[in-house]
Amino acid sequence: MSPAEAQEVRNVLLHNDPTYRELADRHHQLDDKLHQFTARHYLTDSEQVEEVTLKKLKLALKDQMERIAREYAQAHSRAS
Repeated sequence: MSPAEAQEVRNVLLHNDPTYRELADRHHQLDDKLHQFTARHYLTDSEQVEEVTLKKLKLALKDQMERIAREYAQAHSRAS
């Protein structure tokens, strides 16, 4: 799948799949929180742990979103 096709699949899912949209919203929230950490010059030990945890959660969300997009693309490529 080309990058343009992948973007189209993501756009369709954002508009039509509430689960995908919820995952994307949560992913964006975590990204915003991580940007707050990276803007700081120093993180406490607990903030460093939270940063790592947020990165792992964000990656897990992205994996779920990619799985949904892949399944959608496969289902719709067979239907064509």
